[in-house]
Amino acid sequence: MKGILGRKIGMTQVFTNSGKLIPVTIVSVEPNVVTQIKTKETDGYEAIQLGFDTKREKLATKASAGHTSKANTTPKRFFKEIRGVDVNNYSLGQEINASIFEAGEVVDVTGTTKGKGFQGVIKRHGQSRGPMGHGSHYHRKPGSMGTMRPMRVFKGKNLPGHMGLLTVTIQNLEIVAVDLENNCLLVKGNVPGAKDSLVIIKSAVKANGKVNQAEELITYTVEEAAVENEVAETEEATEEVAEEVTETTEVNESAEAESEEA
Repeated sequence: MKGILGRKIGMTQVFTNSGKLIPVTIVSVEPNVVTQIKTKETDGYEAIQLGFDTKREKLATKASAGHTSKANTTPKRFFKEIRGVDVNNYSLGQEINASIFEAGEVVDVTGTTKGKGFQGVIKRHGQSRGPMGHGSHYHRKPGSMGTMRPMRVFKGKNLPGHMGLLTVTIQNLEIVAVDLENNCLLVKGNVPGAKDSLVIIKSAVKANGKVNQAEELITYTVEEAAVENEVAETEEATEEVAEEVTETTEVNESAEAESEEA
């Protein structure tokens, strides 16, 4: 088991050399710092605590600043534990980056869903509305509260209420690419949460360390783009010159024909 904290940047798409389009979510995994190591002898279980997203010292409490100073690092905004890891492979203050994962690896991603506020049963639970005309008074209400005899509402009844802001885990997502230069992971599909929200990427529980065959992506650099633009401009200029030569030739031929007729 291994994991890392990141920030959801947004979604885009990449293409493979075979022409396949893959929708991906970009997750920025700024280097995490191991701020605490928990063992069975001291805490009753094994886990590592990761600190993520540096913040100014004046915004940190004394307790938080003292906690991170033990790991010789700056105050962090988020702290999360990753259980099931081999604590012998980690040291206090160690930095963890995107290199712990590889392309094709299967992971579970946990995040907090977008908050929708107070919503009715149609949006919150997907119920159907009633007739909007012909004297009907049932439009977007929850409907029957249950049978008459218990004289109460059963637990679990779908009712209006607060929607969103739930901790959700999407399992068995594939890492399409690892960008070590920008400390980013490209995860196939969508992950829970709004843009710039915190997400946790861990080894998939049900995949048993499965690693799929990574597909080769089409790379497109700035230099290649400049060369292609130059080629395109040259072709356009050549076509314009050819058109001008053709027009000049046609004008000359028409002038000669008129002079001969005269």
